[in-house]
Amino acid sequence: MAKDVVLTNTGEVERLSTSLSWRDIIGGWKVRWGIGRYSYLVEPGIYAVGEPDERSHVLVTANYKLTLDALRKELGGLDLWILVIDTKGINVWCAAGKGTFGNYELLKVINKVKLKEIVTHSRIILPQLGAPGVAAHVIKKAGFDVVYGPVRAEDIREFLGNGLVKNDEMREVKFGFRDRLVLAPMEFIPDIKYALPFLAVLLVFNRGDVGLTLVNYVPLFISLLLGSVAVPLLLPYIPFRAFSLKGAALAAVWSLAFLGISDIFLVQDSILVKTAYILFMMFISSYTALQFTGSSTYTSLSGTTKETIASMVAGAVLCAAGVVLLIAYRMISG
Repeated sequence: MAKDVVLTNTGEVERLSTSLSWRDIIGGWKVRWGIGRYSYLVEPGIYAVGEPDERSHVLVTANYKLTLDALRKELGGLDLWILVIDTKGINVWCAAGKGTFGNYELLKVINKVKLKEIVTHSRIILPQLGAPGVAAHVIKKAGFDVVYGPVRAEDIREFLGNGLVKNDEMREVKFGFRDRLVLAPMEFIPDIKYALPFLAVLLVFNRGDVGLTLVNYVPLFISLLLGSVAVPLLLPYIPFRAFSLKGAALAAVWSLAFLGISDIFLVQDSILVKTAYILFMMFISSYTALQFTGSSTYTSLSGTTKETIASMVAGAVLCAAGVVLLIAYRMISG
């Protein structure tokens, strides 16, 4: 099927629909559950919405398809250009923090599409959440003035209608329960890989008894749910600033409950084994909770880096100690 295009001084520009197809909706649903997350992207470049001309506004966004879809579905009836930066398939806010929504990527695509030959004005509109990655004075030297738009794509129409003026509501960064709930499945699926190795550890410990291992594994799976789902949902209400400590706090509560009901999971009645379980649960819950830092508005890049290093060291110690305790139990019990 031939692409719908708009003719410009530099050639054809693909026109995007402002209505999402079933394929777009299903693709977005899959990504929300962590399926194909890192390959859900579009080609960087310039795209058209409606019938834009040389005077039309230029919006800038990331090449994460979910982000582009969220923007274009709000633009029905408008005539605009959309400049898509190569953020390696990462959303605007995360890409700005990671350095892939920045000056270099923006200037690269401006030059690639020959934007100066497409529009006669010198204004480009960036999402507010991209501000940490872009220095407006650097872009100005290249001939374009940066205007920061609203936080949410749903406000872009009102922003454009107000003469590119934002009200306080458009500036506010919200991260409420619903926002965190939407992100939870996307965190849970990738986080499974941090808990799966313990299934192998238990299988060896149980001398190949698959049935017993699966029952034994349930407490560890619960700790995975605590770190990857419960922490995001309860984020503002759990003590501690560090996400890993939030996960550890929930794991500590679960550990107390586990000590009283460990027999339900057929866990050996040994302080060595139960302590090993607690150490494993502390690691799983705290480390998976840490992974949510990249999806939140609560942390900085430097703070996350420090916390990640500390968590990796602490996690290695917890896991090693747990394995040693299991080995000690087997040696003692025969």
